[in-house]
Amino acid sequence: MNTAFSLAPLFRSSIGFDRFNDLFETALRSDAATSYPPYNVEKHGDDDYRIVIAAAGLQDADLDIQVERDVLTITGGRREKASEQVQYLHQGIAQRAFKLSFRLADHIEVRGASLKHGLLNVDLVRRVPEAAKPRRISIAGDSLPQTAGAAANGVTVDQRAA
Repeated sequence: MNTAFSLAPLFRSSIGFDRFNDLFETALRSDAATSYPPYNVEKHGDDDYRIVIAAAGLQDADLDIQVERDVLTITGGRREKASEQVQYLHQGIAQRAFKLSFRLADHIEVRGASLKHGLLNVDLVRRVPEAAKPRRISIAGDSLPQTAGAAANGVTVDQRAA
């Protein structure tokens, strides 16, 4: 079954949205590796987000968080080997390495990260600069009558009845 579809009709009437094609392709790819470790993406307000990752058995030194080109990448895995004296009768706590990537929207910044009770919390905030916020554009109008204003702009208006 082919799940690919074309977004070309959407791009005909939009400018600068070509990254959305990449986002859809990434979302359609199904990787078995993305199911580990389990994580939540939470919204705590209009501009506050949090990613919570189950990082059981991992310490600060076992985790790495990087942001490059609007992609947040979180990697983890045991850096130290278990003691040779330990013999597991049952090992249910997964300790395999992982790599999670999240594409961040424009103006999303990582505020910080903390590890408590086996949960890695990565706090995100949206900070839109003033230059990117919507602004109202005023329409300049003349207080002169239509014919005088048009003539002043170098446009001749014929006012005869048609």
